[in-house]
Amino acid sequence: MFTQAALELTDVNTILDAAQTEAEAQGWAVTIAVADNGGHLLGLRRMNGAAPFSAGVATEKARNAAIGRKETQVFEDMINNGRTAFVTAPMTALLAGGVPVIHDGHVIGSVGVSGVKPDQDVQVAKAGVEAVG
Repeated sequence: MFTQAALELTDVNTILDAAQTEAEAQGWAVTIAVADNGGHLLGLRRMNGAAPFSAGVATEKARNAAIGRKETQVFEDMINNGRTAFVTAPMTALLAGGVPVIHDGHVIGSVGVSGVKPDQDVQVAKAGVEAVG
């Protein structure tokens, strides 16, 4: 039988706080979503000034990073580099800004960020992931 670590509420809040701190330090208004390893939403924080649209996009980025078991930048790069058939995959928001949380080599959750440029979304998401080691 396989035993796997999981994000707890304190982890979710740590991720949200760290990501928000990074976004605020840069002056960015974003939405931050945290999901479990199955892509189910555990926490969402839409900062003041972030577009309402960003809540859905951040959630889907987190979901895709969790179920895809990799950063969503990989999916965006696949499409942009000619694998256009991948846009028909049953996923939405195949865009940079979703980062998995990995513990002992296993994806135990993910962070999705939306609201600024792709590399900035990734920067905020990684700040959240790094906060839980």
